[in-house]
Amino acid sequence: MAKTFCTSLLRWAFPAFFSSLAGLGLGLAPGSAAEAAGYPLTVQNCGMSVTFGKAPARVVAIGQSTTEILLSLGLADRIAGTAVWVGPVLKPFEAQNARIKRLADNDPSFESVVQQEPDLVAAQFEWHIGSNGSVGKREQFAQLGIPTYISPADCVEKDNSGGGDGLRKQMFTMDLVYQEIRDLARIFGVDDRGEALVAALRTREAAAIASVAGGDAKGVPVVFWFSSKEVRGDAFVAGRNGAPAYIVKALGARNVVTTEEEWPLASWERIAAADPAVIVIATMDRRRYAADDPAVKLAFLESDPVTGKLEAVRKKRFVLMDAQSMNPTIRTIDGIEALANGIKAFGLAD
Repeated sequence: MAKTFCTSLLRWAFPAFFSSLAGLGLGLAPGSAAEAAGYPLTVQNCGMSVTFGKAPARVVAIGQSTTEILLSLGLADRIAGTAVWVGPVLKPFEAQNARIKRLADNDPSFESVVQQEPDLVAAQFEWHIGSNGSVGKREQFAQLGIPTYISPADCVEKDNSGGGDGLRKQMFTMDLVYQEIRDLARIFGVDDRGEALVAALRTREAAAIASVAGGDAKGVPVVFWFSSKEVRGDAFVAGRNGAPAYIVKALGARNVVTTEEEWPLASWERIAAADPAVIVIATMDRRRYAADDPAVKLAFLESDPVTGKLEAVRKKRFVLMDAQSMNPTIRTIDGIEALANGIKAFGLAD
C-alpha cells in the first residue's frame, strides 16, 4: 500500500518530473503499522469533537475533493462509497476510482449512505451534512454511531446559514486544505502520507508563483465564471474571499468581484463595467445548466453585444480551468498553475 501511495502521489503532485522523482521514495510506513498506536483519537472539526477508537475501515466520501484527498493518501480500499462529482477523477486514480461504488453523481440520499455501513462519513461541503444537511445532519449520523467530518475549508470563517454557497468572512488559504489532509491522515493513521502530500502541494504552489515573477502579475483584473442558470442571464462568479481570490492574490493579479458571497450572481453589465483583462472559465462534466459547458460559455462571450466589448474577449484572453480548482480543494494548486500559465502566455507578467 505504501509503495502504491508513493507512486500515485508523485505521478499527480509532480506530473512533469515523475520520471526523475519516482526513484527517490518518501519513506512511508504501511497504514497497518501506523494504525497500531494513536487511538482513541479525538479531532476538532467544524465546532464538534469527533472521536475514533480505531482507523475507519469504511468511509463514505460526499464530495469529489474529499474522495480525491483519500485517494491521494492511498486509502482507496477504505472508501465504501462516493458522491457529488463535477468532473473526472484525477488521472492517477482512474482505475482505483472505477472500483469505488458511486452512490450518486449529485446528492446521495441519507439511506444510501447508511446502507454502506460506514464508520465515517466525510463531506466536502457543510450543506450536505451540516445543520441543514441536504443528505443528513451530523446528529442523525451520530445517533447511528457514525462519526462525521466536514472540510475545514467550508466552515472556518464561513457562514453557510443563509443558503446558496455561503459567505466567506476571511480569505481562504490553502492552509485549510492542508489541515483537512492532515486531519484525514491522522484519522486513518497515515500521518506521514499526509505530510508528504502537503509538502508536494507546497512545492508546486511555490513553483507556480515563482514562474510569474514571484507573484507579480501587475494587478491584472480577472473574473472567474463558474456557470449560469441561463446562458444569457446573470453569471455565477467568484467572490473576493474564495479559492479563486486566493489564486489571483498568490499571483499578484486582482479579482474584479468584491462581495463576500462565495459564488454571487452578477450581471454581465456589472462585469463589463470592471472590464476584466482575463476571463477564467470553469470546465466540468456536470450539465445541470447549459452554461456548465465551457463551449457554450465561449460562444456566448464572443456573440453577445455586451461581453463582446470586453478586453478579455476582444483579445481572446480565456483561461479554461477545472471547476474543482475553483473550489477550496487540492486542485486549487492546479488553478494557480493554470492562471500563471495563461497570464504569461498573454504577456501580462514578466
